[in-house]
Amino acid sequence: MSDVLTQPLQFTDPRDLADLRTFATRARAIEDGAIRLNASGPVLAAYVCVLRPRLLGEATPTILGLRTVALAAPAELDVTVPLSAVLDRLARAGADDVEFPVPPMTVTESWAGVGAPRAGWEPLGALPDTVLRLAAEAGITEIAAIIPDKPGALIVNNARATVWGRPLPDAGGLPAGAAFAALTLGFLADGEQSLFRSGRWFRLSSPRGHVLVRAGSGL
Repeated sequence: MSDVLTQPLQFTDPRDLADLRTFATRARAIEDGAIRLNASGPVLAAYVCVLRPRLLGEATPTILGLRTVALAAPAELDVTVPLSAVLDRLARAGADDVEFPVPPMTVTESWAGVGAPRAGWEPLGALPDTVLRLAAEAGITEIAAIIPDKPGALIVNNARATVWGRPLPDAGGLPAGAAFAALTLGFLADGEQSLFRSGRWFRLSSPRGHVLVRAGSGL
């Protein structure tokens, strides 16, 4: 870890802090890891990692969740900090607070250096939330059936790679792990997700957030 000193982020509405806390809480339920806070001007982009390859040659796709929030005051920031530290500060926020003090300790995460394209996205259509929810729930059930009571890391990683690396039907090659990310991060409702592709990257987008997927093995 390393120290970073920065000014607090200023949001436009107390509900933005509540939204960030929900997003971070969901991400921590998947893995007690980190969150990348990237502010550029009037917008904060918050990234979390849902899935990533952990073994050499593993086929698990790199899958990130992204929420963007408007800022009341422009800021320039790009730090990766522990989810636990973010949630600790958000838990202290009052009902009317719009200021978020960025945690001083940063962490190094390989996924945080994987930058998705900012332009050049080709639209591939849309996927209904109901289809993605069913695919995610089926994958969760399949993995639970594969993994024994006391699995080793290799068994867990192989199961996740097999299930979540499998392409979804009629989705242009989008790995099934994207559906898992959209479900667990709370991005699914009763609508649909717009699907885009740029090279090895896929993106699912809706008003609730974005799922970024880098297909193929390795970070």
